[in-house]
Amino acid sequence: MATGEQHTGGLTRRQLGAGALALGGALTIGPFAAGPAAAVAPGVRRTTLRHGPAERAGLLPEHLRRLVTDAEAFLGPSPRHPWYAGAVLLAGRGGTVALHEPIGMAVRYRAYDETTDTGVEFPAAEQIPMTRGTVFDLASVSKLFTSLLAVQQIERGRLDLEAAVASYLPEFGRAGKQEVTIRQLLTHTSGFRAWVPLYTSPTYEEKVRRIYDEAPVSPPGTAYLYSDLNLISLQLVLEHLTGRALDTLLREEITGPLGLRRTRYNPPASWRPSIAATEDARAPWSGLDRGLVWGEVHDENAFSLGGVAGHAGVFSDAWDLAVLGRTLLNGGRYGRARVLRPESVELMFTDFNTAFPGDEHGLGFELYQHWYMGAMATPRTAGHTGFTGTSLVLDPTTDSFLVVLGNSVHPVRTWRSGSAPRVAAANDLARAVPVRPARGRTAWFSGMASAATATLTLPALDTSAGGAQLRCALWWDTEPGADALVLEATGDGGATWQPVPFTASRPGAAPQERPAGSVSGFSGRLWHRLTAALPAARGLALRWRYTTDRLYVGRGAYVDALRAESADGVLFDEARRADAARIEAVGWTRSAD
Repeated sequence: MATGEQHTGGLTRRQLGAGALALGGALTIGPFAAGPAAAVAPGVRRTTLRHGPAERAGLLPEHLRRLVTDAEAFLGPSPRHPWYAGAVLLAGRGGTVALHEPIGMAVRYRAYDETTDTGVEFPAAEQIPMTRGTVFDLASVSKLFTSLLAVQQIERGRLDLEAAVASYLPEFGRAGKQEVTIRQLLTHTSGFRAWVPLYTSPTYEEKVRRIYDEAPVSPPGTAYLYSDLNLISLQLVLEHLTGRALDTLLREEITGPLGLRRTRYNPPASWRPSIAATEDARAPWSGLDRGLVWGEVHDENAFSLGGVAGHAGVFSDAWDLAVLGRTLLNGGRYGRARVLRPESVELMFTDFNTAFPGDEHGLGFELYQHWYMGAMATPRTAGHTGFTGTSLVLDPTTDSFLVVLGNSVHPVRTWRSGSAPRVAAANDLARAVPVRPARGRTAWFSGMASAATATLTLPALDTSAGGAQLRCALWWDTEPGADALVLEATGDGGATWQPVPFTASRPGAAPQERPAGSVSGFSGRLWHRLTAALPAARGLALRWRYTTDRLYVGRGAYVDALRAESADGVLFDEARRADAARIEAVGWTRSAD
């Protein structure tokens, strides 16, 4: 059992989940409050999607335009080869899809030349551009569908989250896995190693036997290790439990009810012209010699399992993924169709890996991962990526969603590295969600640059009489630990700066002392009221210093309504034009969003 539990109304979310899943695993709890970042509202949403302008979605159009521009940059060297041959970008908020843009090519290369490290292109007339409806091999984004199917069975009382997998599949308990639970499969804490080449076993039965005979590399529940074997094992449980194959379950329980007409395993040959090609699969970079993979699953293990696997194999397009995301943000409902209850979605968006900071994970969903969620990341932001270049990010805090589907292994997997296009897109969508000033029309904004330092400095004040205080409004969201906002003071003209402790309070919560004079991480994306006692000095200058590392950033920081006063009166008030004109800003700008 993990430590460091998050609390909600006296009980931890982990305790609520455990209590709900007792007695055969049936969910019996009602929806519970989760603060400002709740996965679902108390009421039932029936929001459905339609295309519309950014303004209807409550988004800033210039940043959505930049999302496309930034994505197009990765069609060129990034840094040496294109990150993808093409992509389909979809972004929205509420019921509005404000951006749905194809870029680049769905099919460009017929082969990869390893001697020259170049792609061998199809003739121009045979290349196929991306369209809004291009279908992609989702790779590991498929895990979300398997997880949703599992949570449906938990909700119906047929599957117990804390039950041993071996209680459903006795042979699974071999090799030290007898205590592995369903939850550990869903949260990648089972102890399975990351991957096993099942495709080298000639029969289906032998592949399954390899999973049953696989020994954990760490005791179950003691470490986080992402593994495809977890979701393949969950597939075996679901098929045993329901008597239906996984592709049948997907069609009958998810894609059929939600009307996802472009989502399925093993797409028919007639779909091939509308499917993005993946890799020229040959040794040594691929485990199987298949040539150009186009219209069939790229993952070798999924291919060897007949194209239907718990960890990979689902094909879909951007719109269908957006509908899935909207369904979950709605609390499990889309239009008249309900595939989960709100409390089940809440569990999917709850961190069960509190014992493993940095590896936050709900039931199937990854949480709070800046490495691909960028500035959309909050403790409740949920998503997943796929090896082929796919990703889905859902931010319940702002009710926004992002789909980035790229064919980044086309023509070969070695051309892509990292998740820079995903991060850039997420940063742009996060920036498109406006932060309204606490007072007036504009507030000071730190920006979202990486590897940067931004300072906002007030003019020297005479606080020598003592008892002076600074008051202002403060909003922050940064990469936890790596990026920070600090309030500092100097009484010697800037030769030395010292942190100024302060108190920050938000509506409905107890004030929080900040003895180090700094904040980092997630603040709830709400304005806080700040109060700081100021040191006594004849010439005291104050500054906000915002620093970021070279990797990822959050949404940044905002400061508004700066005011310093003492018993003798007001020392500084940003509302006074003359005082505001004396603020020195380096990297900070006035923002009206």
